Amino acid sequence: MSQHAGPVLVVDDDDAVRNSLKFALELEGLSVRLYKGAAEILAEADLPRHGCLVIDDAVAGMDGIELVRQLRQRQIRYPAILITSRANHRLRGKAPCPAFQTVLEKPLQDGRLLDSIHLALATVPADLRETP
Repeated sequence: MSQHAGPVLVVDDDDAVRNSLKFALELEGLSVRLYKGAAEILAEADLPRHGCLVIDDAVAGMDGIELVRQLRQRQIRYPAILITSRANHRLRGKAPCPAFQTVLEKPLQDGRLLDSIHLALATVPADLRETP
């Protein structure tokens, strides 16, 4: 993993999903922060400089796509993974490619989420790379 890895920030208003993801990701050695909805993460005064977002498409307060847009406006540019219980072509087309690394459908059973997180954490944004 990159030295710039940072935590996985999980935003989902379903307690069971949040806690299950935290348990599974921590078993993999990842640092995890949990948020119940858009207002909670937007109010966070101490967001890490680096990390990865795992956001449900229907979080409390707004949809996941709008939440990532608002975080980007605040210069928070973590790689983001959108998770949904209703993936379809409209949703996949609505999730802008630069904002979301991938869109995954629940239940998250095949290891793609973990693979996507590792890829996201290994990617250092261009504005954070050291220059020689």
